[in-house]
Amino acid sequence: MAQVLYMALPFPAEPHKTAPSSSSSSKPLKLPHRTRSTDISIPKGGGNISVKTQKLNLEVSPHRAVSAVRLMRIELGGAFADLLNEKGKGSGENEMGYVQRTLGFRTRELNHLDLRLVTDIVGGTIRWRRYLDHLISSLCHDKDISSMEPLLLQILRIGFYEIVKLDMPPYAVVDENVKLAKVALRPGAGNMVNGILRKLVVLKENETLPLPKVEGDDRAQARALATLYSHPVWMVRRWTKYLGQEEAIKLMIWNNQEPSFSLRLVIISFIFLANRAKGFSRDDLVTHLNALKVPHNLSLHLDEFVRVKTGLQIVIHAGLLKKGFCSVQDESAGLVVSVVDPQPGETIIDCCAAPGGKTLYMASHLSGEGKVFAVDVNSGRLRILKETAKLHQVDSVITAIHADLRTLTDSGQLKSNKVLLDAPCSGLGVLSKRADLRWNRKLEDMEELKKLQDELLDAASKLVKPGGVLVYSTCSIDPEENDDRVAAFLVRHPDFHVDPVDRYVPPDFVTSSGFFFSNPVKHSLDGSFAARLVRAL
Repeated sequence: MAQVLYMALPFPAEPHKTAPSSSSSSKPLKLPHRTRSTDISIPKGGGNISVKTQKLNLEVSPHRAVSAVRLMRIELGGAFADLLNEKGKGSGENEMGYVQRTLGFRTRELNHLDLRLVTDIVGGTIRWRRYLDHLISSLCHDKDISSMEPLLLQILRIGFYEIVKLDMPPYAVVDENVKLAKVALRPGAGNMVNGILRKLVVLKENETLPLPKVEGDDRAQARALATLYSHPVWMVRRWTKYLGQEEAIKLMIWNNQEPSFSLRLVIISFIFLANRAKGFSRDDLVTHLNALKVPHNLSLHLDEFVRVKTGLQIVIHAGLLKKGFCSVQDESAGLVVSVVDPQPGETIIDCCAAPGGKTLYMASHLSGEGKVFAVDVNSGRLRILKETAKLHQVDSVITAIHADLRTLTDSGQLKSNKVLLDAPCSGLGVLSKRADLRWNRKLEDMEELKKLQDELLDAASKLVKPGGVLVYSTCSIDPEENDDRVAAFLVRHPDFHVDPVDRYVPPDFVTSSGFFFSNPVKHSLDGSFAARLVRAL
């Protein structure tokens, strides 16, 4: 189960439990290169300590070099697209280290604007990858770009994205990307980039980009839409089937926008006075955001949440997360916790908990009285949960259990009146934040996920006491992972019935079946689902 966002310990963003992709762990990429650079000495200390020599190139745009390498790491090496780091500007040093190991040279250090451009270009290039590849292949002599050198392809994608989607000065874009290709690869690669990008500039100026028309049968239309809105064809066909073409297009437009984030204020009843003494309520969080000039809006649905459209790195760098005053968590996740309705004194089992966004929020409702058993198969992510629980001062009510839920329930010792199963899923509701997920997910994954979800639901049901509640949730918008899984579960477990969620969330989020559902287009939140199921006495 992979996180949507990743930031350095101990401040994890709210995870969305998407099933793991097939990409491997990140490793430095070794590529052939020729560099025109200057050797510089970077001292590591005084005295007789040895000095490491590194190559510095002051001609190459740093944000483009970093973006190209990160894009390769994401596509080939398993890095993640939306990387947050509480060190803020300090994360640029990590990125430049990857450039040094991959390309064999460093550029000047990244400034604040560079870091912002890296975020924009990497996220945007991944979102628009199919669209960009269509344009690139249309302008290349060899229409099959799958065999193109990885670095060369990423440089072209960056250039095309900057010209077509960012409307950056076109000839400056051409010049900078040509420099990168010549230095990182060879002069001939720079000449190729120059020729292709100049063709693009002419076509864009004449408004004659070679784009497909939405016409023909359903398959042909789906292929055209997949290119125009840069999604896999199977997703387009699936959403057209369930939503209709118009709504499918709206969903893809939403997924391609820059994501917004929400901050959850960390206030626990039994440390409320301590936090109050530090002068930190939601009003104070708003005051801090105003001082940092970070645009924001109060949540319409949850008192502890503030929505931030841009400037999240500024918030992180200011130390608000590090001090434990707030955490990054989408309102849709908070509304799932509302469906659980945790109360002081209760015992709750969180079945797939780590790294614990919902666990921590539920624990904050217990006022120091009660217990949340956080079960997860991943020990590393449980460690993150425990460290963050200490930061948020709820570690006294959280007990971490490292186990596979499907074998844990065989003992029959752990039971509760409230059980949350936030199941691994496709993550189709969080594609605006997980820009890379759309390309990692495959249609055949859906069948495997449905099988896993059924197994976990059966296992979680064994933890529910008679009269108790089982909440099943996902970060998917797919009915086969949501309503269909609940319907199949009720057939297998007739001793459970649906408890409508209208008492726990605003009516706009309640489906005709009594489930919670947040629609990304309708609610401007991550897509999320929750069903509240009660076991008979």
